[in-house]
Amino acid sequence: MNEYKIYCGGEFITTDTKLPVMNKYTNELFEQTSLANKLVLDIAIKAAEEAKEACKNLSSSEKYEILKFISEHLFKDKKRLSQILCIESAKPLRYALAEIERAAQTFLIAAEESKRLPKEYISLDWTLGTKNKEGFIKYFPVGIVGGISPFNFPLNLAAHKIAPAIAAGCPIILKPASATPLSTLELAKIISQTNLPKGAVSILPMNRVTGNLLVTDDRINLLSFTGSPEIGWELKKQSGKKKVVLELGGNAGVIVTASADLEDALDKSLIGAFAYSGQICIHAQRFFIHKEIFEKFSKAFVQRTKKLNFGNPLNPETDVSDLIDEANAVRVESWVKEAVDQGAKLLCGGKRTGNYVEPTILTNCNINMKVFGEEVFGPVICLEEYDGTIENAVSKINDSKFGLQCGIFTDSVAELNYAFKNCSVGGVIHNDSPIVRYDQMPYGGNKESGLGREGVKYAILEMMEARVLVH
Repeated sequence: MNEYKIYCGGEFITTDTKLPVMNKYTNELFEQTSLANKLVLDIAIKAAEEAKEACKNLSSSEKYEILKFISEHLFKDKKRLSQILCIESAKPLRYALAEIERAAQTFLIAAEESKRLPKEYISLDWTLGTKNKEGFIKYFPVGIVGGISPFNFPLNLAAHKIAPAIAAGCPIILKPASATPLSTLELAKIISQTNLPKGAVSILPMNRVTGNLLVTDDRINLLSFTGSPEIGWELKKQSGKKKVVLELGGNAGVIVTASADLEDALDKSLIGAFAYSGQICIHAQRFFIHKEIFEKFSKAFVQRTKKLNFGNPLNPETDVSDLIDEANAVRVESWVKEAVDQGAKLLCGGKRTGNYVEPTILTNCNINMKVFGEEVFGPVICLEEYDGTIENAVSKINDSKFGLQCGIFTDSVAELNYAFKNCSVGGVIHNDSPIVRYDQMPYGGNKESGLGREGVKYAILEMMEARVLVH
């Protein structure tokens, strides 16, 4: 067993409080690291304050080279890193490898975006008394970013905070999830080899009490949180005057119309439903199938679901593996049982063994059932039919307190345009499930699903503020 040092103000250190990191499939001790205390966090904040000016003054070329270096080294070491991520998260190996590759791309996208930070010229002589006046608008770093990232994408969701911060010229202190800190500490080893100013990046596993200081400390200028709505909105209340970006949960919907390519819809919906064991905020959870194809679709979906391979996430043949811990598996199991007791029909799955919950399909669900109205964050989906009109399908998508993404399978331009105009979500995915996210696109939602946008360019904009020069 190795001990991972934490990364504070450009230095690798340990503390007296150890954090064991378990193999989520075997429940055996894998590695250990340290938890940062208040003193360590204070050192990181002071180092970030000292680095602010140097970060702001980095040229586009310097930032490009730093970000490109990180990207290249993630790609170069992706096989080893994917195994670490796989073990600490129970994410099947092929998905873990894809996450390392996406994180590398996220840093490469940030490298490109660092060359074209926003600036604009505006003529001001539109109104009385403004003759010969003009303005030049430039965007400046907001200051120190406090980032809090979740367990389900331990590297790439951290990258979506760190890479834009570097590109924007903001120091960042990141709190990774205590269940999965190793991938980001591996990232710290790469970052430490760059020419970033000391204090520009700190990666500190912390307990919730210490980590909450990122929310309440006035020296932190922006809070970027990815996690549950319950915690996210509470953190916003505690954040004082700092800027806040929240990427929260969802119970994403999928529309499958009569004009859809059924085989394609089934293939992609299966991935959207059960990849990552449903532990993703854009997990395809609620399916609305045209009434004329509902029976055919549901029967085929059940058949395909039963063929998914469960096993050790390190096995390349594994499709689904354990949830992050037994407490979440017990919760998911209880939600399924509760739905069945309330009248839902179980089409397949529903059983739990330890941390594993079988891929589960329900029908006859309604908004009062947690599996339908809440974010299940597990391998459970609800198949329902709609009356055949796009208006009815979209109304079902919108009948949710969440609004992150949705998918629509259709060959009708009119149906697609109606869905794009009327679905109250941050993203509409055509002929694919809502699980699709490309790292350069704006990403975020409305209602309970969050505030602001990520996606590299859009996260950079959140981390900068406009300043106008009038002359």
